[in-house]
Amino acid sequence: MIDPRLAELLDAAPGLRLKTGPADLEHYGRDWTRRWTPAPLAVALPGTVEEVQAVGRGANRHKVAIVPSGGRTGLSGGAVAAHGELVLSLERMNRVLDFDPVDRTLTVQAGTPLEAVQEAARGHGLQYPVDFAARGSCTIGGNIATNAGGIRVIRYGNTREWVAGLKVVTGAGEVLELNRGLVKNSSGYDLRHLFIGSEGTLGIVVEATLKLTDPVPQGSVMLLALPSFEVLMQVFAEFRARLRLEAFEFFTDVALRHVLAHGGQAPFAGTYPYYVVTEFAGGDEATEAAAMAAFEHCMEQGWIVDGVISQSGAQAAQLWRLREGITESIARYTPYKNDVSVRISAMPAFLARAQALLGQAYPQYEVVWFGHIGDGNLHINVLKPADVDGAEFVAHCEQVTRLLAQALQEHGGSISAEHGIGLVKKPYLGSIRSPEEIALMRGIRRVFDPNGILNPGKLLDA
Repeated sequence: MIDPRLAELLDAAPGLRLKTGPADLEHYGRDWTRRWTPAPLAVALPGTVEEVQAVGRGANRHKVAIVPSGGRTGLSGGAVAAHGELVLSLERMNRVLDFDPVDRTLTVQAGTPLEAVQEAARGHGLQYPVDFAARGSCTIGGNIATNAGGIRVIRYGNTREWVAGLKVVTGAGEVLELNRGLVKNSSGYDLRHLFIGSEGTLGIVVEATLKLTDPVPQGSVMLLALPSFEVLMQVFAEFRARLRLEAFEFFTDVALRHVLAHGGQAPFAGTYPYYVVTEFAGGDEATEAAAMAAFEHCMEQGWIVDGVISQSGAQAAQLWRLREGITESIARYTPYKNDVSVRISAMPAFLARAQALLGQAYPQYEVVWFGHIGDGNLHINVLKPADVDGAEFVAHCEQVTRLLAQALQEHGGSISAEHGIGLVKKPYLGSIRSPEEIALMRGIRRVFDPNGILNPGKLLDA
């Protein structure tokens, strides 16, 4: 017999699809953290804004919690439904709605995968420049909910910079149209920016108007081998001074070993402790000369010990695979992930502190480091040994994360650079936000979601 609350939803929105099978509940009730046992009430798959409104109104009447769901590629537990919540999946709302050639904007539904947005932009001779490895499965709504960054933040910034307008459904079932694609709009509070990075706690993003830009001409990709952690920032400074960098990513020999074991080709005859993948715009002789000058200077200083530059698009993709394949290659080890950031100027001091801290704390675990060093973002992945209990492993890692949060606070950094707070990072929110800020955040949440039905327990406690 169907739950009366679900029957009412179907009466209010006859076209609404519901899933209640055990396999569906498990699939839609978790994200990539895999730390909580999914236990949602049901999965609602609306196809229209009106159906999203109907779900919101019905949930408010019955005080049923809603967990908004995109591609569920998050790593902070923000899309977990483990306590009888109703998962509201936007996967059916996945269409490109409009392209404006004058404004150079693309309006899409929230369930549209990032890769589909990028392809649509290319079809109009433009580009949507936000990019990361999960492009094929993550969705624009989820990207907006976490203000996703990725591999080209150094050049283009985070998702926030590319959102010209939003249509959202609040916790009360009201529709808000925010900014409406305007370039200039000084008419009071820009509520659009409250929803970007709000992790589904203020409302449900249903449509987004995204800015597009000119495509970058085919650039070049270099893979650099470094002898030590300490020279990383010197190499970055040298390349940034001479080239227009599109990306500057680093990873360790441990990360490379996992990628190669997962399927890949070794880039050098020897092995080195640290690597950088950097991409820069251009392709003319002047750019190539500047790249070689940067490379040779770093070699002379002993900051680089080997390197290779792409000679074709296929080789560039092959070099990028060494960086983008890391997360997939270590997924089977159920890694405990830290996603942290500091100002670029504070990176050298923080790198030294973090490396010492983690070296002392995790001597028995394998730690995989990689990250967007050009924008101050580090990803630290601790791999769980097969013979270690999962709960014991997480408890140990959380003790070290508290120390890491303290170090970040001392260096003016953040415990979450681009994955959001969710459930995983919530205990450490106080390391980056003051008590006064957190109190204001709670107040804002109550205004938009007075009954507390939207993603409860995520980001903030009630």
